Amino acid sequence: MHPRSADNIDNLNRSAEYIKEAFISRGARITAQDIPITGGPYKNIVANYGPADGPLIIIGAHYDSVSSYENDQLTYTPGADDNASGVAGLLELARLLQQQTPGIGVQLVAYASEEPPFFRSDEMGSAVHAASLERPVKLMIALEMIGYYDSTPGSQDYPSPAMSWLYPDRGDFIAVVGRMQDINAVRQVKAALLSSRDLSVYSMNAPGFIPGVDFSDHLNYWQHDIPAVMITDTAFYRNKQYHLPGDIADRLNYQKMAQVVDGVTTLLYNSK
Repeated sequence: MHPRSADNIDNLNRSAEYIKEAFISRGARITAQDIPITGGPYKNIVANYGPADGPLIIIGAHYDSVSSYENDQLTYTPGADDNASGVAGLLELARLLQQQTPGIGVQLVAYASEEPPFFRSDEMGSAVHAASLERPVKLMIALEMIGYYDSTPGSQDYPSPAMSWLYPDRGDFIAVVGRMQDINAVRQVKAALLSSRDLSVYSMNAPGFIPGVDFSDHLNYWQHDIPAVMITDTAFYRNKQYHLPGDIADRLNYQKMAQVVDGVTTLLYNSK
């Protein structure tokens, strides 16, 4: 369903309703969280699994997409990789969590209003959710574009040319990204993803001034001193259809997406 941009509130709400019903069909305890934005309603959809009290692990993905100008014309992206791929990961996690209850509380959160004009504002869905938390949070993971892979030599770019000496030039891996102080969280998530067979995983802990390190919903949990990391295919550093009409479902690698979900599931079942 697209466009899902801020100026297409009806499609956003249809998407939210679809996600809510999918979570319900997968046995979740559901909360719809209003986001106070003029012109709404905009909603986060929160699915709860496991114990109703005690520490939480949060897995989040935004379901909105962006509108942008290309050759001075307003265009809309289908947003398949950015970020229907992350939402698909949430829904598959819900299916798996219904089959086996985790030993720790898990919230799967589908966020509205991640994209501009809300990005880096208090009106981001993840900012509202992070500020509302009353239970202690052990870890937050943002699923931010997990679907595009390219094994062509030279297909992977980086914020700094020096990084090409440390990381592959082929965009056929998934990345785990976090702050310097979240090194243990990054290691934990990376180890879980590596348990998924045939999935190549690289990680980076870096200061926030490195472009891309904070380009998703995890940044709002940092404001509350919550360990938070991003699982990503590296967005525009690989996917040249980022925010463009060419970000379509046919370009996604569903096997790799499933492997990412398997790794996250392993982490959840091994957490207490």
